[in-house]
Amino acid sequence: MATWRRDVRLTGSQRLLCAGLAGALSLSLTAPLELSEALIQVGVARGRARGPWATGRRVWRAEGTALWKGNAVAWLRLFPCSAVQLAAYRKFVVLFTDDLGHISQWSSIMAGSLAGMVSTIVTYPTDLIKTRLMVQNILEPSYRGLLHAFSTIYQQEGFLAFYRGVSLTVLGAFPFSAGSLLVYMNLEKIWNGPRDRFSVLQNFANVCLAAVVTQTISFPFDTVKRKMQARSPCLPHCGGVDVHFSGAVDCFRQIVKTQGVLGLWNGLTANLLKIVPYFGVMFSTFEFCKRICLYQNGYTVSPLSYKLTPGVDQSLKPQELRELKKFFKTGNLKSKKPTL
Repeated sequence: MATWRRDVRLTGSQRLLCAGLAGALSLSLTAPLELSEALIQVGVARGRARGPWATGRRVWRAEGTALWKGNAVAWLRLFPCSAVQLAAYRKFVVLFTDDLGHISQWSSIMAGSLAGMVSTIVTYPTDLIKTRLMVQNILEPSYRGLLHAFSTIYQQEGFLAFYRGVSLTVLGAFPFSAGSLLVYMNLEKIWNGPRDRFSVLQNFANVCLAAVVTQTISFPFDTVKRKMQARSPCLPHCGGVDVHFSGAVDCFRQIVKTQGVLGLWNGLTANLLKIVPYFGVMFSTFEFCKRICLYQNGYTVSPLSYKLTPGVDQSLKPQELRELKKFFKTGNLKSKKPTL
């Protein structure tokens, strides 16, 4: 019973906690693949290792447990990023909803894309620091951690350095939205059936398919963003970036000039390989945490299943259900499990 729709039986803090734990676990599992992706995108792995597996092996042999470099920063930015994205999404949905309370497919996808863009911009400094920590050699580190990286970058490069490449986030949101719309408009044709009857496996496949299409389309923007984040005159070899450029447009031009058009998609293989395990772990972890919360709230009889508690109105919100239980506990009614 996997569902990503908002369940009113969970409180806002519970939904955020479930999503945060699911995201943290999925990030940890796929961190080596993301590291390989970042090294290939920036160009640190160029000439020494080709492909995600070779890059991962080289890092493991040279730096040991460095396959999880930057993962702690990814954890720390996960909760504020999720909170900002959820708040922004609600605002955009209200903005795009018509007078009758309806919202189109395109507007819904655009609201999600804009919310993701807002959350990324707000937490962008941590994303830049994560990239810096990932591409550095931990045996000869320039930064000893999040706080040291923040203070060092601020002192050496100034505050604006934390937003280097942020324009690519804005530009990348448009092909991302177009890819999402392309997938979700054709789901019924792909499965040859109505959308409201999709199974759990079909919904999971839909999420993975959408991720493959959208990330493939918007990947060149992510590649340029990573290079701009990693490049710094204050770092050895300018951060290990394999091309020299003066800005975002020039970075696109230099990549195409030196590596060809396909150079914009360097690291895509590692990105696509992490999609299925990432969303698989996220789905299963979210559902497990959700079952525990539903049991704690009194809606189910066990934290290991979705079997509903007899006599409990599932349409009630957690606060309403608690108030109702408190009302019956006072002795106004003899039955402790009222039938509503």
